[in-house]
Amino acid sequence: MEGPGEYSPDKSSERWDLVEVVDASGADVGKLTDTITNNRRESIEVKNENLELQNWSDLPGDLLELIFSHLTLADNIRASAVCKRWHSVATAVRVMNQSSWLMYFPKFGNWYELYDPVRRKTYSLELPELSGSRLCYTKDGWLLLYRPTSHQMFFFNPFTREVINLPGFEMTYQIVAFSCAPTSPGCVLFTIKHVTPLIVAISTCHPGDEEWTTVNYQNRLPFVSSIWNKLVFCNGLFCCLSLTGWLGVFDPAECTWSVLAVPPPKCPENFFAKNWWKGKFMTEHEGDILVIYTCSSENPIIFKLDRTLMEWRKMKTLDGVTVFASFLSSHSKTDLPGIMRNSVYFSKVRFYGKRCVSYSLDNSRYYPRNQCHDWGEQEPFENIWIEPPKDFSSFM
Repeated sequence: MEGPGEYSPDKSSERWDLVEVVDASGADVGKLTDTITNNRRESIEVKNENLELQNWSDLPGDLLELIFSHLTLADNIRASAVCKRWHSVATAVRVMNQSSWLMYFPKFGNWYELYDPVRRKTYSLELPELSGSRLCYTKDGWLLLYRPTSHQMFFFNPFTREVINLPGFEMTYQIVAFSCAPTSPGCVLFTIKHVTPLIVAISTCHPGDEEWTTVNYQNRLPFVSSIWNKLVFCNGLFCCLSLTGWLGVFDPAECTWSVLAVPPPKCPENFFAKNWWKGKFMTEHEGDILVIYTCSSENPIIFKLDRTLMEWRKMKTLDGVTVFASFLSSHSKTDLPGIMRNSVYFSKVRFYGKRCVSYSLDNSRYYPRNQCHDWGEQEPFENIWIEPPKDFSSFM
């Protein structure tokens, strides 16, 4: 028995053991703190090593595509040699063709703006040669213009400042087209107006001619010409889409005219609301006629003429083609940056010149979003898409 105050070796041992445990725990806590600190340091070093191991080839594909789409062809080819991943992205967005530029005609003055939708840059040119003229058509980098006061018509290249004058001609409408650059031997101009619903007057001219040639032709089907007609040269023929959607064809080599027995493209009723005629565009691509109908409240509808079945077929894709649509003339391009393919670019720039309004068939939406456009708000003769030279800097 142990009395009060008596020493117990066992308890003393227990207390001693406890002290040893506490002392050991203190030492362990210190070691644990050192271990945690070391682990954190090692974790940071691992993260830093991982960051060091990451390189430009690890960038997200969408970001790489955006970067590569702004490179010149030479820089794109250099980037494609870095690694397999860069090669696949670079070749996907490689620009073999140059985008069309949007040219603005001022209401006053002689300064003209040209907008590059790829680099989103605007250039300015002073062109006093165009004073008092109206825009008619563009192709292969050439403008066709008309001075109503003198009835003078002329070609003008805004990049070389070259002028080619044509015989005087009194234009009823600004609806006239030409087949190719006026410096080419096969260049021919074409314009049309209706005399009656069953008779049209077609006028043609070649650069170097002393006057225009005008011949009346009869229609098998009613064809009314107006300022809202669309013209395009395709497969050696001038194709003219009337306001109501009938397609007339003129062969300049054979001097023949006919209205095709192809019913007009079928659009929903709401596409024929106010100003609908201003939102219609036509172009050609590799021998196919494309017609684009727009509506302020709906996505555009694109039709292609099926020459075998002789009917308009609605298109769900442009197969990578980019269409540049403007009221007086439209163009098609292939091999543009990936973000521009399978899209229609309209002659309207938003956000203070930073973004061109376009429609993507891949995503079934306008860019910028909610940019369905009422073409009645826009003056149709104020701008046009034009082909720029490969090296524009030499013309500045």
